Amino acid sequence: MFYRPADGHGLPHNPFNAIVAPRPIGWISTRGTLGDNLAPYSFFNAVAYVPPQVMFASTSAKPDRDGTKDSVAQIHETGVFCVNLLGSDQKDVMNASCAPFPAGTDEFTQAGIAKAEAETIDCPRVAQAQATLECRVVQVIALLGEANFMVHGEVTGVHIRPDCLRDGRYAPTDWLTRMGYRDYAAVKDLFELERPD
Repeated sequence: MFYRPADGHGLPHNPFNAIVAPRPIGWISTRGTLGDNLAPYSFFNAVAYVPPQVMFASTSAKPDRDGTKDSVAQIHETGVFCVNLLGSDQKDVMNASCAPFPAGTDEFTQAGIAKAEAETIDCPRVAQAQATLECRVVQVIALLGEANFMVHGEVTGVHIRPDCLRDGRYAPTDWLTRMGYRDYAAVKDLFELERPD
């Protein structure tokens, strides 16, 4: 099968995000004039080591946020955000936090998620996240298409839950990832490869 995205795929469901998978989930927390917000994004990844940098993309809009979503709107206000990483044990509360609440709703409260304060920025974080990356915005880039934005941030602080450190390595029990459609996966089976000289 071959298709040009501009012409459509002819399948019952768009295969694009299932092809580019698995993708880590960036559970993005922000604070703005309307309060605290928490939402998962699967267009998320690390993009550089020194200084450490990450990105996530928001790909639709809410009617009460003028062409974007709560996370991006609040990042425009404050210039900071946290990326919370999670395992399969938090899949249900993560899913609850992506409900289409009105702007100003605190998803931490709605989904019963414990909140803690960041150290280097004024932002909430998920207290029981496997790891949290505190970030200052480098740039917000408008992407092709309507309401598509990429947020690029520099990591200014890192929290690691103690049980996710083993022998000096970050090693949680599993990593919750997004596949495609409504599919998720818990990555548990690891193997090492040495790069050739």
